[in-house]
Amino acid sequence: MLMNSVTVDTDDVVSKLRSYIAEGGYKPGDRLESERDLIVRLDVTRARLRKALDTLEHEGAIWRHVGKGTFIASPNVTSGPSNLKLLSQQVTPVQLMRARLSLEPAIARETALHASEEAVRHLKHSRDLATEAPNWDEYEAQDDNFHRVLAEATDNVLLLSLFDHLNAVRRAVAWNMVVRSSDRPSRTHSSFAEHDAIVAAIEARDPKAAQDAMRAHLGSVSARLFGEV
Repeated sequence: MLMNSVTVDTDDVVSKLRSYIAEGGYKPGDRLESERDLIVRLDVTRARLRKALDTLEHEGAIWRHVGKGTFIASPNVTSGPSNLKLLSQQVTPVQLMRARLSLEPAIARETALHASEEAVRHLKHSRDLATEAPNWDEYEAQDDNFHRVLAEATDNVLLLSLFDHLNAVRRAVAWNMVVRSSDRPSRTHSSFAEHDAIVAAIEARDPKAAQDAMRAHLGSVSARLFGEV
């Protein structure tokens, strides 16, 4: 009887956790809150939360990286050679940037060709949120959002899925800590003008300019982090 009770309690926590993730607007590659925060939000014990996390990890809904956190998995990418946890341990930041340079300019090109007017408006809004971010953490979150909104605007579920897979690995790859000299990006931060150029090319329906602008943007980011890749 006691074992049945424990099983029921664990199932309840799994259900709570599933609902929390579903209602939280999480995307593949997003990191869940810490165990401490989830314990408070879900009003559960640490032991039962960990059992629920184990269940969702076994199902492939989440994956965990020691020292990095718990991440939302992309559909159908949690087994075999596409296992994100293994990839994140095998890919270097430079290799990751090369992959971005291969994929994201093509995504920008497709967005210029196929984005709806509503999608372009959404993209401009996401750009503005990044520009207006009050601190570096918020900027990085809004910058991530800008790139995903751009991928969504291709109106191509396969390209969006490829982007999500790449982005999920990007978030888990071990990056060296970047030292910031200010609390927020300066108004002259180079990414702002680069985002503007990407959006302008997409709004003008110029696929080559959009592709070139994205390549220039990622090249600029890469140069700041690594030099040439």
